[in-house]
Amino acid sequence: MATENHTWGYKRIQGELLKLGHQVGASTIRRSLKRAHIPPAPDRHSDTTWRQFLRTQASTILECDFFHVDCALTLQRIYVFFVLEVGTRYVHALGTTTNPDGGWTTQQIRNLVMDLGDRADEFRFLVRDRVGQFAASFDAVLADVGITPVKIPPRCPRANCYAERFVLTVRNEVTDRMLILGQRHLDAVLAEYVRHYNGRRPHRSRELRPPHPTYPVADLSSRRIKRQRLLGGLINEYERAA
Repeated sequence: MATENHTWGYKRIQGELLKLGHQVGASTIRRSLKRAHIPPAPDRHSDTTWRQFLRTQASTILECDFFHVDCALTLQRIYVFFVLEVGTRYVHALGTTTNPDGGWTTQQIRNLVMDLGDRADEFRFLVRDRVGQFAASFDAVLADVGITPVKIPPRCPRANCYAERFVLTVRNEVTDRMLILGQRHLDAVLAEYVRHYNGRRPHRSRELRPPHPTYPVADLSSRRIKRQRLLGGLINEYERAA
């Protein structure tokens, strides 16, 4: 109980044990925790406050970022703008462009707010960096639906770590392993990959479940396993055959 509830002191643990039918003195609990090298509640609380805070707030936080892809045929550098729901790791690929100015970025976040609909009320913060693409109009769109933009400190990408981790994942699994011919090709590749990422890809932070809450459950009555190739065989999905 002490390790799972870092703010509980000896008396609180004593009360919980009493509800379970165990009459144990507070001094006995103190001696037991001391033998197990578990510090008193104030010390345990100070060690994990920030971690507990992040876990509690994760479902209300969005993170956004850009990454770029260089096209082999057109020799253009195309920028991809995305937003990630921290609590579920669900990714929204909002758009691609060769000129990610403030007006374009504002329109993409406006489209996201419309797509979220009533779900926009679930989020309270959007973490972003300090690049010029995030104009005052970008923050105003978020403020209209009750979402507060939070700017990370300068030169501190770890403050936007979940979005940065998605950039590493999509590069390692797709964009660094195939030639992107142009913007239309990139849009098609991203659409297929994001569908896989949200609907079928296991995530360690979600106990090896995909971000989408209604991911398909395997039919255990079938023993044959079928492999489906995505993006020319770069990614494989497995399911039980019908």
